Amino acid sequence: MAAVFRGRAEGAEAFVPDGAPLPTALARTTHLGVGAHPDDLEIMACHGILECYRQSDRWFTGVTMSNGGGSARVGAFQSKTDAEMIAIRKLEQKKAAALGAYSAVLLLNYPSASVKDANHADVAADLDAVLAATSPEVVYTHNLADKHDTHVAVALRVIAALRRMPQNQRPARVIGCEVWRDLDWLDDGDKMTLPVDRHGALASDLVGVFQSQIAGGKRYDLASAGRRLANATFLESHAADGSGALVFGMDLTPLALDEAKDPLGFVEEHMQRFLADVKMRITKMG
Repeated sequence: MAAVFRGRAEGAEAFVPDGAPLPTALARTTHLGVGAHPDDLEIMACHGILECYRQSDRWFTGVTMSNGGGSARVGAFQSKTDAEMIAIRKLEQKKAAALGAYSAVLLLNYPSASVKDANHADVAADLDAVLAATSPEVVYTHNLADKHDTHVAVALRVIAALRRMPQNQRPARVIGCEVWRDLDWLDDGDKMTLPVDRHGALASDLVGVFQSQIAGGKRYDLASAGRRLANATFLESHAADGSGALVFGMDLTPLALDEAKDPLGFVEEHMQRFLADVKMRITKMG
């Protein structure tokens, strides 16, 4: 591992909000988020961001794999080129990192096609270098049942990179989180419930930074807040809400620890448990 991390894609950047040397910022990382696009971290990994916010012994580092140049755009952003959108979204991601007091954010700047290529050597090498530099305790990424191709590709690339780590250096928890498909369908025994109602409105403010998406035609700020409230309210039918906002996660740790586990079969097991619960309830009430 070089003294300073440098992404292999043209235009890759690293940003450390508190000005610490990048190797220091990466080495102090305890919680790592790896997302596909600028703003994915703030939607899916906000639990890690809030857990680490202004804590001296916990630090969140974010990795954004793709450049996000193909995002939807209307209104003030309608005439922006892909290159202009990439620059705007990079700046927004840095602003979010500063607002959330991240240890660092790495903007790897790959086109989505590169991330979706399972054999792309530079993507794999960058992830290997990030994991070697951070040695995180917890990793947040996309869940394998997401309906966005690039999100699923990122999750698979992360799992593959974790499997290349020495067994004794792999993180204790790997969590697949919600963006383009909710995880409320998971059997309750499979749900990881992650409260995100601490630090006031910070979780919403982080998503609100991304005006290129919000004013550009996608109300991620309202949608993510609504999902978190719905998760908390509809989790338990016979108990008062235990949290004001929840993110659901899929526990991907078994996939990271056991190379023999098939990701597709792993998700199918979750789906079978969901189906069994639905069948049981219909049969019981019928």
